[in-house]
Amino acid sequence: MGRPTVASVVNRVAQRARGLMVLYRAGLAPVPRLDEGIRSLIATRRYGPLAGSVRIAARRDPQAVGLVDETGPLTFTQLDLRSNALARAWSARGVRSGDTVAVLCRDHRNLVLTLLAAGKLGAPVLLLNTGFAKPQLTDVAVRERVRVLVHDDEFTDLLGDITGVDRYRAWQEPGRPDPQPDTPTLEDVIAGSDDHPLPAPPKPGGLVLLTSGTTGTPKGAPRPAISPLDSAQFLDRIPLRVGEATFLGAPLFHATGLSQFILSCALGCTVVVRRKFDPEETLRGVAEHRCTALVLVPTMLERVLDLDPEVRARYDTSSLRILFLAGSALSPEVGNRATEVFGDVVHNLYGSTEVAVATVATPEDWRRAPGTVGRPPVGCRVELYDDEGRRITAPDVTGRVFVGSGLAFTGYTDGRSRDTIDGLIATGDVGHRDADGLLFIDGRDDEMIVSGGENVYPVEVENVLVEHPEVREAAVIGVPDERFGQRLKAFVVLRPGSVLDAEAVREHVRGTLARYKVPRDVEFLDLLPRNATGKVLRHTLA
Repeated sequence: MGRPTVASVVNRVAQRARGLMVLYRAGLAPVPRLDEGIRSLIATRRYGPLAGSVRIAARRDPQAVGLVDETGPLTFTQLDLRSNALARAWSARGVRSGDTVAVLCRDHRNLVLTLLAAGKLGAPVLLLNTGFAKPQLTDVAVRERVRVLVHDDEFTDLLGDITGVDRYRAWQEPGRPDPQPDTPTLEDVIAGSDDHPLPAPPKPGGLVLLTSGTTGTPKGAPRPAISPLDSAQFLDRIPLRVGEATFLGAPLFHATGLSQFILSCALGCTVVVRRKFDPEETLRGVAEHRCTALVLVPTMLERVLDLDPEVRARYDTSSLRILFLAGSALSPEVGNRATEVFGDVVHNLYGSTEVAVATVATPEDWRRAPGTVGRPPVGCRVELYDDEGRRITAPDVTGRVFVGSGLAFTGYTDGRSRDTIDGLIATGDVGHRDADGLLFIDGRDDEMIVSGGENVYPVEVENVLVEHPEVREAAVIGVPDERFGQRLKAFVVLRPGSVLDAEAVREHVRGTLARYKVPRDVEFLDLLPRNATGKVLRHTLA
């Protein structure tokens, strides 16, 4: 590595200055209380961004509500004290800094308390996906050397092959038989422990997120220690503010939900969660708690929009300033419907487990170019490269997407990493920019279909399909063809009462796209196979 150039140093200083301004605008920069700023920096450095933020929020306003779940509210002070008790109990049972704590839970208070307690012990938390199969969970637990396993009762059978770990139950189903009466519950452990603060661990434990696992055993992607300035990457283009309320529909085990939960805690916001997503309950929660932000994956948004208009009208959602969407592609049709229902609040984030945030489309971006994922926020860099590694600067030219971010991972836990160019990490996607510089994602680089020598990305065809008023959702894959190498096959889910047939589907696509992008095969399904964050399981379709 050579010495940094004057231009690179100036750019770095400018980025940091801009980041500070973003934090100040959101209410995070402690001006003029520099003593509070120092305390915040010390807490997050010692305990990590989540446990440190909760401790600071409890100090700032001991009675402020930090979390609301089905069992009621908890203040930041209660979260801090109860996680102290859990951390002390685990410490007494021999859990040490560096021991991995795995958690397989839906979104509720005991999942949050597990994250906080592990942070206070310096124990890495492995967030398991509630949609994974039994063999995937077993393989991951062995590979990551899990020491403690926290889970909801409903997942007991899925975890039966994991041995040699300390188990704790996080959520018990009322009125159902007890599946593991000898396994302690977190509530009992907390109730029997001292809630005084613990000494800081040698270093924060951090978090390990998992890739979607759609093609085998999921890979672990550890999140590094996060600088307060890195949070400006979200706040630069998503106007979250101190002391508001966020309804978190996206699951906490996924990067989308987790990042917004941590950021909301840092802002001292009340976070509202539910164990299982329900579209009407989501609107009820937004109205009841006057939430200013709603965090969803696109399939959840579709379910909200599909509610009867009379049902939606029962709930006052006028407090919403931010409809935050990430985790899978947001089609122009769904984003436009959301804008009609909720107003100019759509914020469409593009990122990945590995790079975190890459770009964000603001409501203004979306109005100008529906379907865009916007521009990089402060501290992020996004470039497109062709297959020979040459940077693409011309508009409307598709290339591989590479991202640089202070929130990016440093490699998978098994030692592997992703392709890099000029210090930027490949996302695995391909995309293009329009003449205004707005980014569009055209699809996965391994999903491109070559039919008769022509390149087709499924998302373009899928977006056209869902624009038909009788189509609820659609997915397109390539299937073998003796003449063309591959041909396009569409899987279509129709809305109730539709009489659309295969030829009508093809005719709809033919009216918008080139002939070679029209699916030769059309199969109708009751629903598409998806994982817990809404991504279509294309290998299942194939």
